[in-house]
Amino acid sequence: MQDESTERVAGGDSDGDGALLPWVGTEVPGPRARAWVERLAQSECPALTARRKRRSELTGTDHDPIVWTSAHGAIVRDVDDNRFIDLTAGFGVAMLGHSHPSVLSAIERQTRRMVHALGDVFPSDRKVELEERLSALAPWPNAKVILGLSGADGVEAALKSAVLATKRAGVIAFEGGYHGLAHGPLAACGYSKRFREPFAGQLNADVRFVAYPAREAPEACSRALDGVRDALASGTIGAVLVEPVQGRGGVTVGDGPTLSAIVKLAREAGAVVIADEIYTGCFRCADAFCASTVLWNELPDVVVLGKALGGGLPVSACLLRDEVAEAWGDPAGEAIHTSTFLGNPLACAAALAVVNELERPSVREQIRRQSELFWSDVIAPVASDPSCRTTRTGGAGLLVGLGLEGGLARVLTVMRAMLERGYIVLPGGVRGDQLAFTPPAVLSDAQRAHARETLRLVLRAT
Repeated sequence: MQDESTERVAGGDSDGDGALLPWVGTEVPGPRARAWVERLAQSECPALTARRKRRSELTGTDHDPIVWTSAHGAIVRDVDDNRFIDLTAGFGVAMLGHSHPSVLSAIERQTRRMVHALGDVFPSDRKVELEERLSALAPWPNAKVILGLSGADGVEAALKSAVLATKRAGVIAFEGGYHGLAHGPLAACGYSKRFREPFAGQLNADVRFVAYPAREAPEACSRALDGVRDALASGTIGAVLVEPVQGRGGVTVGDGPTLSAIVKLAREAGAVVIADEIYTGCFRCADAFCASTVLWNELPDVVVLGKALGGGLPVSACLLRDEVAEAWGDPAGEAIHTSTFLGNPLACAAALAVVNELERPSVREQIRRQSELFWSDVIAPVASDPSCRTTRTGGAGLLVGLGLEGGLARVLTVMRAMLERGYIVLPGGVRGDQLAFTPPAVLSDAQRAHARETLRLVLRAT
């Protein structure tokens, strides 16, 4: 057990959580968490319980989860009163930090006014304001917006838009690509065939997978261009769906010139290019709201945002070039793409607060600086230490993958050892051979230093 009185460091947010290092006083998970997990097993879909069992069999260690009770800044507390630093920012959602004060204030104000409106029939003022702001931030003039509740919602809206605009249902997707697991995006999931195969009979059959044009991988870039040309020649392709930086598929940065060439080829063939920026948008990976506008020379036709956009509440946005949006036209008086919670006032209020923060130059500078410091203070020293046995390391901004020798078994072992020392990290890459980091932009110098030394210790010991 650690001495909690020695674990406070300089800096921090209003409630002091930003001034803390990890503190773990029980086994992980602790006795209270185990009781909660036992309860969970009685009602949770067995797919998730089975995954934990497989991981335990692979590594020979326990993979039951901790159970969160609170999260502020980078700090998460569990039911056993242990304290962790979340280096995932909740799957990238809490880029500005968990429970950001501005987001909480916006939610609290909105709860006193209105929690739910009438979607596309009678919208809330917050929905109107959010769509106006997102339209102004889009990379083209007069952009149109379709809101959703998840990144997968946004991708589905984008794919539907492409079908309406081109009258062609075919999709070009990329090996290693991940766009969510709803049926539309699932058909274009190049991350793993196992995700698609059980549902293949319900999915779009005209999806062509090509190599992802990774930066500094000329052969992959050449294969990507050839694959795109071949697919477009079929005359059935209406959409090209691509991430500027592959997230779950390996934190692989796309080659800007090659992706720009793909955009041009698609446009010449009359296809719509969809940039999946669910992970990379909102300044996470570039000094722009949409990373594709920085990494590519040619603009996409559609951008999908999610994760960090809501600051913790579920919301996504499909931003459409005006010419693509026109294809929705007048569906004979019926809304053919809508939902009960479309433009939920609470989610829109939270997203507006996030956008307000991101429009502040000091916040954008903070994100940029945190990106540099996380790389220089945490990742680079570990990756260059031969005793840590690391492999390919890459990423952009606050999206980083640290490749490890030893494959998935070692990654899971490291992930568990980090959790036992108070750090939340995730596996990444198609083969699960990476540690994936999407840290919040609020880490203190001492927290980064402590993370580095903890990671170095664990990697040397495994």
